[in-house]
Amino acid sequence: MVKDRLNKDIQFILELDKMKSILRQTSLIDGSRNENDAEHSWHIAVMAMVLSEYANKEIDICKAIKMLLVHDIIEIYAGDTFCYDTEANKSKKERELEAADRIFGILDQDKGRKIRELWEEFEEMKTDEAIFAAAMDRMQPLFSNYYSGGGTWKKYNVKREQVYKRMEPIKYASKQLWEFTVSMIEDAIEKGYISD
Repeated sequence: MVKDRLNKDIQFILELDKMKSILRQTSLIDGSRNENDAEHSWHIAVMAMVLSEYANKEIDICKAIKMLLVHDIIEIYAGDTFCYDTEANKSKKERELEAADRIFGILDQDKGRKIRELWEEFEEMKTDEAIFAAAMDRMQPLFSNYYSGGGTWKKYNVKREQVYKRMEPIKYASKQLWEFTVSMIEDAIEKGYISD
């Protein structure tokens, strides 16, 4: 029994290696290549650790980090859906639910359920930890786009209202980080990175 459980755990861990091959639209800040899901997840987990002192409410940072580490696992099967792609976002939820059944189903039921619950909590964005985690997920591409001279904002002619709508979770997670975000967005508009 223990052997079978361990085999499932190892199979799941090996499957996670595929995250390193899921390329996102966002490039590295140096513009040399697009980042992958594993890099993104690691980066925002560290961001959460560093920036948690700015949260509006006291949060369980370990839980938020766990959410950030698993929030894109489903993209192994569902693929990365660019946040500003209206057409691809129409089927996103359905594709991700099917992917969640598949990836979390590799594990024994109890372990798969616990990790899936973290993913679902992140997706629902109702708890303080999930809102803070979502803020980190939004801020990291903001940094990449801003510090790379516009990145996907320029490439896809992204508009001010689209960026503000996408960044909204930051407003509810941290007053200080929201003020910082607004100043970056407004400066990006002024620099021509974002369409006004």
